Amino acid sequence: MNDKSDSNPGDIEHIRDDIDRIDADILKLLAERKAHSLRIAKEKGIHDRPSRDQSREEGLISDRIAAGMEHDLDSGLVNRVWREIVNDSVRIQQEYLGRAERPRQTMTVAIQGIEGSYSQLASQQFFDHKGMSVNYLRAPTFAAAIAAVQRQDADVAVLPIENTTSGAISEVYDLLLESRLDFVGDVRFRIRHCLLGIEGASISELRRIYCHPQAVAQCSEFLAQLDHCEIVYFSDTALSGQKIRELGDPTIAAIASEEAARLFGLDVLKTGIANRDENFTRFVVVAAEPAEVPEGVAAKTSIVMAVGNHPGALMEALAVFHDADINLVMLESRPIPNNPREELFYLDFDGKISEPAVQAVLETLMRQVRFLRVLGSYPSSDLRPRPIERKMTKVKPQGRSALTDLSPTPASPKGYKLGSRGHKEQNTVVEVAGVKIGGDDLVVIAGPCAVESWDQVMTAAKAVKESGGSILRGGCFKPRTSPYSFQGLAYEGLEMLVEAGKAYGLPVVTEVVSPEDVEGVARKADILQIGTRNMQNFSLLSAAGRAHRPVMLKRGMSSSLDELLQAAEYILSEGNQQVFLCERGIRTFETSTRNTLDLSAVPVLRQRTHLPIIVDPSHAAGDRDLVAPLALAAQAIGAHGIMVEIHPDPDNALSDGPQSLRLDQFQDLMLALGFGG
Repeated sequence: MNDKSDSNPGDIEHIRDDIDRIDADILKLLAERKAHSLRIAKEKGIHDRPSRDQSREEGLISDRIAAGMEHDLDSGLVNRVWREIVNDSVRIQQEYLGRAERPRQTMTVAIQGIEGSYSQLASQQFFDHKGMSVNYLRAPTFAAAIAAVQRQDADVAVLPIENTTSGAISEVYDLLLESRLDFVGDVRFRIRHCLLGIEGASISELRRIYCHPQAVAQCSEFLAQLDHCEIVYFSDTALSGQKIRELGDPTIAAIASEEAARLFGLDVLKTGIANRDENFTRFVVVAAEPAEVPEGVAAKTSIVMAVGNHPGALMEALAVFHDADINLVMLESRPIPNNPREELFYLDFDGKISEPAVQAVLETLMRQVRFLRVLGSYPSSDLRPRPIERKMTKVKPQGRSALTDLSPTPASPKGYKLGSRGHKEQNTVVEVAGVKIGGDDLVVIAGPCAVESWDQVMTAAKAVKESGGSILRGGCFKPRTSPYSFQGLAYEGLEMLVEAGKAYGLPVVTEVVSPEDVEGVARKADILQIGTRNMQNFSLLSAAGRAHRPVMLKRGMSSSLDELLQAAEYILSEGNQQVFLCERGIRTFETSTRNTLDLSAVPVLRQRTHLPIIVDPSHAAGDRDLVAPLALAAQAIGAHGIMVEIHPDPDNALSDGPQSLRLDQFQDLMLALGFGG
């Protein structure tokens, strides 16, 4: 007697009969739905209504996805099925009304990986739902996919950003932060990891498994059972399947999708090997231009921000959303690149940039946080439309979702908004390594005009620390009037400056002179200085605005205060709110000093802007004997800080020796300013 199974072929036939009956019912319902589509077409013809209602279509599909998930149906399947049903309904109506269907749009999509990768499958799901054809540009890395969009080789890139099992994909977060691309959509794709092998392979005989690092994290429990197997990391899941196909070795397997198995003719040795059955990865779609969100379509907005260092800073920022009745749907923290002591917070929330309540929230945040950038506002099937009126109702200026639009007051006739008192009444305090610029205490920044040697900068740093200075300055990139003057030691000098600062516990500030150098200098320096000659180098200002370091902006030698504030606006509008201004003297007809120190700039600026203001008497005087009285005058008139040049041997300095204080003179000045003694 054979009792290997409780079932028999007759049972299978009965089940198949049930499936056939269900299929027949589905066909009848589809026919009934078609009849209703024709009825709608007739009504639209009578009332001259358009054949398509895209906001209803998106809402309908979103509702069907939610209902399907209640029945344990895959959201991707429901999306595909209902997209086809809706498209068929539109076609029926357009045929009845005699309207030609719009040609199917083709998109070039950059993905990391090859055909059969999860990025490609997620892209297919996203664009199929939108009725678009796709040409894939396959990139070896996430960075290459982003670069393809930036070069306009691709319309968009589709990138994984978080997984329900392994969490955030840090590399992609960091790359997107540095790019200037906008989020224009997202898709949540169900990941079904399988163990694949060539024909004849068995799990017990495996010795090596090729897989992506994310797959290892998501399938760690299953892999722990295969302790006899070596794990070999691969750049792409589908590529690992292609590789084992090429090797033809039954002792080597790969973790990839069932689609990859079909694509490369592999056997599925085991399905469902992820730690969690509900294993979803969220992919973002990024483009060079922001998305347009039709009225009535559910949307989300993604931002990144850095808050202050005081207790409760994050809670204060999140309370803004609560007060506006805006729902946060994601909060992720990441260390600031090159500055692991501080965190960036990525947020997704319900709402789009055109909503007055969202505009009001962003305006409020801009007055509170240290850095804020809108990553994108885009349609999302994860959200439901919220027709109710939100609590905050400030009016949104029209235009692109740039931070320069986020002001509660009309644009200033002088051309700056974010730096104005109208935008923010309370003073901004720029904090770096415990030093507060713009607070109640005078901050002194000192050091050599140019870093010349280890001994020179170390000696200067020691003097700054012992005399009560707060920040070490030193020029590494020197834009000089004459091409024959000392141009600085560049990155070698920067290494010396940073080491000297670390040795004496001082944050460091140094000048950056080109947009290409901002990232490299920001990796090392605590504060970026934009000098007099570059005050209106707008590409440099914008690059500094994208950095996560405080920026000291010096006034141009022939610039008005309005022009100085307009230059600061370039930095602020890119998201960086850690800006302070430096008055260093302007060029006039007077020749008694190198420049004319405009001390009146301090009270005028304190009226017009919330940004801190410091004074550099060294460049104004050009004579070390005049530095101390000008510094004391700056303190008396209300400057938040003083910056002076010092040198162990100023008579032999390679740059600006005549205006550099000797170390004993610096000590005397610090005593006169109220430090020490």
